[in-house]
Order: sequence, then structure tokens, then C-alpha cells
Amino acid sequence: MSLSEVMRLIERTARWVAPESFKRLPVWYPEHSRRGLFYKNNWSEPQMNRNRQTGVTVHKHEGNLYANKALTYALGLRGNDRPNWSCCHIWGIDDASYASTNVIVQDPRFYSCVANMVLLPTPLKAFTDVMPEVKAMLRTCAYHLYGWRCGHEAVSCVDVESPGHDIAYPKSWPNDARSSRPLGIVTFNSSIDRDASRRLDRIRFDLQNAGPHYPREQVIAVAAYWNMQL
Repeated sequence: MSLSEVMRLIERTARWVAPESFKRLPVWYPEHSRRGLFYKNNWSEPQMNRNRQTGVTVHKHEGNLYANKALTYALGLRGNDRPNWSCCHIWGIDDASYASTNVIVQDPRFYSCVANMVLLPTPLKAFTDVMPEVKAMLRTCAYHLYGWRCGHEAVSCVDVESPGHDIAYPKSWPNDARSSRPLGIVTFNSSIDRDASRRLDRIRFDLQNAGPHYPREQVIAVAAYWNMQL
């Protein structure tokens, strides 16, 4: 398949959060990030995992659970609405060998940021994982759609207008010459607004009431970065 054919598949199937939904709640889970530690009983005790084969018990780490939740709610969905679909982070460390630490999704400012994610059929996620040209075009679309690019220092030199976009860049996606919205965008609605309100209420509650392991300073810093009113 050519790059243009790959991009046509992604153009037709990708589901994007509306800019209005992004503005309503940029980050849904500021208390979580990739590789962050899990706690139970309202952040009072470590959540441990025991390996059945070795018997070794370790502290459970976050994978992609809360990024998936954030994207699902920001699209007005529930988990059972999206079988065989995957959450794809748009900004990350480009390394097809997976040898580099992905410091961007380990940053709570960007891990559950809904402008940093798109929902794709699971087989198509492989293209975004290994083809830098595909990820570059997703970043360009997000830049024009949300007026945002990742501010992490690890990608400060990445160009969101990389060469070659004029050939394979999808016709429905916005760019310098047009302010269109991509196919598959999910309009902001009362359901998304309600879920965002509930999430904000929970963050405010946890800041006051959660157990000793709740990362209060981290949550406050993330909220300040995004101008979220807590």
C-alpha cells in the first residue's frame, strides 16, 4: 500500500474529539500517567500484582487504561461501544524499535490530553506506531484542529508542517489553507459535557479527600498548565 492509501483508510475511520470538547476539559485524569503507580482504597494502599508463575509481587503500573477512558468519554462513548478500536497517542517519542522511553505519555500533562489522542480501528494503529509519516500528519491535523501542539521539550524541534503532506495529507483535514474538520469528528454534546463535569467534580473531591498517595501537587500543576479551574 502507498502512503496515500494508508492515509485514506485513516481519514475514513479515525474518530476525533471536537475542539469544543477539548476546551471543556483538556486533560481528564491529571493524577495518572503511563507507568504511574496504582493505589486502592481511594489512594490509601498500593495496588499489588502477583505473578502466578514466579510468585513475585510488584506494585502495579499504569499502561493505557486512563488514556483510553479519557478518549472514550470525550467522544461520548462507553467502553462497550468501541470493541476492536484503540486509543492512539498523537505525540510521543518516535521510535519504531520501542527502545526509547516515551517521556511524553509519562507526563501527566499529555497522557490523558484528548487533543493528543485519536481513536482508530485496532489494525490501523500499527501504521501510527511504525510509520513516522503517518504520525506527522496526525500531528498536523491536531495542530490545525485544536490550535495546539505538544509543549514537551523532547519534541520542541518537531515540525508540524513536515514536507510531503501536500501529497498524502487527507483532503478533509485542516491545514494552512482550509479550516475544515476531519471526517469522524464527534460533536460536543450534553453527554460529553455531563461526563466532563463529573470528572472535574471528582478531581476536586479527591484533592480534598483522597488518601495520602494521591498526587496533589502533580494534579494542581497539570491544572495550572491547562488553565483548568479547580
